[in-house]
Amino acid sequence: NMSYEADLSFNYFGPTKVVFGTGSIAELPMEIAVLGKKAFLVTDRGIMETGLVDQVTERMGGLFAGVYSDVPQDSGMEVADKGAEAALSAGADVLVSLGGGSVIDTAKGMCIVMKEGGRLRDFQGMQMLTRQQTPHIVVPTTAGTGSEVTSAAVVMDQEQGQKVLIFEYFNTPRVAILDPRMTEKLPASLTATTGMDAMTHAVESYVSQQRNPISDAAALHAIKLITEYLPLSVENGFDLAARGQMQVAALLAGWAFSNAMVGLVHAMAHSLGAVCGIAHGLANGLLLPHVMKYNLAEVPELLADIARAMGAATAGMDALDAGQAAVNEMQAFSKKIGLSQRLRDLGVDVDTLKECSELSMSDGSIIYNPKIIMEAEEVFAVYEEAY
Repeated sequence: NMSYEADLSFNYFGPTKVVFGTGSIAELPMEIAVLGKKAFLVTDRGIMETGLVDQVTERMGGLFAGVYSDVPQDSGMEVADKGAEAALSAGADVLVSLGGGSVIDTAKGMCIVMKEGGRLRDFQGMQMLTRQQTPHIVVPTTAGTGSEVTSAAVVMDQEQGQKVLIFEYFNTPRVAILDPRMTEKLPASLTATTGMDAMTHAVESYVSQQRNPISDAAALHAIKLITEYLPLSVENGFDLAARGQMQVAALLAGWAFSNAMVGLVHAMAHSLGAVCGIAHGLANGLLLPHVMKYNLAEVPELLADIARAMGAATAGMDALDAGQAAVNEMQAFSKKIGLSQRLRDLGVDVDTLKECSELSMSDGSIIYNPKIIMEAEEVFAVYEEAY
């Protein structure tokens, strides 16, 4: 269903250079040299233990200025402030992030503080910057958040107890190096949840109020790739062909949502992360089918497209039934990759869901949801469905 309003207008922004292929980490030194003189590596403890960091720093040779590895699962503003200080005192003028969403988004925060001074707290919001920020090369180890090609960073504001979006065109990474070998050590459970993060980006941008022909093309193709290659990646992490296709899918979904935005799933997942500490990809994966069902009456044709992209049989169905097929297909897909939990299985207390519902109403993502949400009660009802 490729119908758009007659007065369609949109901006599309995707300036990141993509370097893809098994062994493409070999391109890193050349990409650093184009952008600056000394590169500082941002990563986390888990990745330090895999041995990937040694591989990457060896490649960097004399361009390597130091490493910052104190990035937690839900990274905060102070983490970025400290990292920026470390990078500046090491004399770095380029950042290389090696990790998943939290690492990449922390590095994005560091880019701003390194360039503008002050604290990251001073830069909450959208498009406050007027010049290019510190050059940033991303080497993702998950597939994933798509953050390697987006203008968005989500970081925890510990003082306010909520996740904050920092959306800056001038802070989009310059280069994404996608080497499937960097993802082969990711355990099956994390492969599944980070893959569902990508699926959620694709689905939410496809039904978003801000969808456009370019984001739609990226989103639908991402859905096809994830449907085919995520189960294979979960089954065998060393299937580099599947890992590579998942990296491409996550990147396509990133390009889609950076322009079309996400919706209610993300608002609810951000709140669950802030209040209950539930990992972002896991929260997205559990909530996605329930929000699709909530949005069904509003966008049945778009969900029908998603059903077909996932290979569901929709011949002879009307739009509502075909859209419902997408909901069923997504539930089955989640189970297939091992995500059969409900919120109660994650130790979420039903009483905290009221607080999460309120918090979701103030999340920036909620305004792009295809169905307009007026009351926190509506959000609570969806949480209950997933409980």
